[in-house]
Amino acid sequence: MLLPLALVLPALLLPAAAFAARATVKTASTADGTVLVDQHGKSLYMFGKDRRGKSSCSGACAQNWPPLLTTSKPKAGSGVSASKLSTVKRSDGKTQVTYNRHPLYRFIADQAAGDVNGQGLNAFGGIWSLLMPSGAKVSGTPSSNPMPSPTPSPSPSPGYPY
Repeated sequence: MLLPLALVLPALLLPAAAFAARATVKTASTADGTVLVDQHGKSLYMFGKDRRGKSSCSGACAQNWPPLLTTSKPKAGSGVSASKLSTVKRSDGKTQVTYNRHPLYRFIADQAAGDVNGQGLNAFGGIWSLLMPSGAKVSGTPSSNPMPSPTPSPSPSPGYPY
């Protein structure tokens, strides 16, 4: 069956974020201990500047620390307490996953599952910390993992503004 172009074209013009799926939060063992990760094994962080469960990270901050978004109630994977998982509406209207009232983010310099390059970084006015399954932040300085060199980016904020 062929669909009229008027029905197909609008769907092709939507940004990929419009098709975000239900997020899953689980745990994984990393160089900094057992921490929260997304469904792809990428480390999840909290932002020290966030207050009362609301995100303080937008614009260039959210480009470097993409929020973990979901289209419905997030799924608790292995090692995660479902009662600590929730969501919050962001200023842009999108739904961000929270854990123990901390909005969750990824870090663009974490290229592979298990990378923890954002641990302890001071960027965008706050400290970024990994989260333990208890919901407490991992304390300490940045991981001993070497930080990859920033690469040119087509985004308006190339590199990492620390």
